[in-house]
Amino acid sequence: MKHLLLAAITITVLALISLLIGAGDLSLAALLSPQEGQYAAQILLISRIPRTLALILAGTAMAVAGTIMQMLTRNRFVEPSTAGTVESASLGLLIVTLFAPEASVIVKMLVAAGFALAGTALFLRILRLVPLRSVLTVPLVGIMLGGIIGAIANFIAYRFDLLQSLNAWTTGDFSGVLRGRYELLWIAFALTLLAYLAADRLTLAGMGRDFATNLGLRYRSVVSFGLVIVAMVTATIVVTVGMLPFLGLVVPNVVSLLMGDNMRRSLPWIAMLGAGLVLVCDIVGRVVYYPYEIPIGTIMGIVGSALFLLLLLKGRERLA
Repeated sequence: MKHLLLAAITITVLALISLLIGAGDLSLAALLSPQEGQYAAQILLISRIPRTLALILAGTAMAVAGTIMQMLTRNRFVEPSTAGTVESASLGLLIVTLFAPEASVIVKMLVAAGFALAGTALFLRILRLVPLRSVLTVPLVGIMLGGIIGAIANFIAYRFDLLQSLNAWTTGDFSGVLRGRYELLWIAFALTLLAYLAADRLTLAGMGRDFATNLGLRYRSVVSFGLVIVAMVTATIVVTVGMLPFLGLVVPNVVSLLMGDNMRRSLPWIAMLGAGLVLVCDIVGRVVYYPYEIPIGTIMGIVGSALFLLLLLKGRERLA
C-alpha cells in the first residue's frame, strides 16, 4: 500500500510538471497577476489540464489493453501495435472519413472499434493456422498483418489525398488536445475499470481454453469481452491522440517481472506505470526542443523500442 501511495504521489508530481510546461507562461506569479491572471487561467483550463488528463487516461488505458492482449494470446510480445489492431482502427477511421466525413466523433470511434475488433480477430485466426515454434512468431505475424493493413490504408489515403489525416492517426500527438476534444478518453478509462473488475476471469482465460473450461469459465465469452475492450480502447485513443507504440508491450512486461502474472494484483501498477511513462515521454518531447514540441509518438517509439530490446535480451525465457 505504501508503494502504491508513493507511485500515486509520483504521478501527481509529473502531472503538475506537465501543467507548467509549454510555450505560454503559466507560472504561479502569472496566475496571481491581475493583468495576466485571466489569460493564464484560460491556458490552464482550456489546454493544460485537458492535455494532462488525456496523457494519464491514454497511458492507463493502453497499458491495460496491452496486458489483456498478452493474457489472451499467452504471449509477452503482443500488444495493439504488434497485432494489427492499431492499423485496423486507422483503416476504419479512413473509411468512415471517406464515406461519412460529417459523422460525429462517437460514430468514428465505433467504426474504428469495429475494424480494430475485426483485425484482432483475423490476427487470432491466423495464429491458429500457423505453427508457433517460437514466442517471436506471434508478434512477427502481427507486425506483418499490420504492415499489410497499413499498406492498404496508405494506398487508399494516397488515392484520395488523405495521407496527412492518416499520419495524424498513426503518430501519437497531444499538442492538439483541448477542452472538448479529449473527453472520449473517459470511455477508455471506464473500459479499464471494467477490465479490473473482470481481472480474475481474464487471468483464468490466459491459462488456456481447457484449464479455464475445467474451472467452469465461459472461455469464449471472456475472450470476446477482452477483445472488445482492447478494440474499443485502441479506437478511442487512435481517434483522440493517435498511436502510442510499445506502451502496451513494455509496461506489462516490466510489472510482470517484478510482481508476477496475477492480473488483479498487478493491474493498478500497470495503469500507474503506463500513465507515468506517457507523462515522462510527453515532458521530454516538450522540453528537448523548447518552445517547439516533438510528438510523443516519436519519443515513445525510441524509449519503447529500447526497453523492448532490453527485455528481449535480458529475459526472453522469463517473458515466454
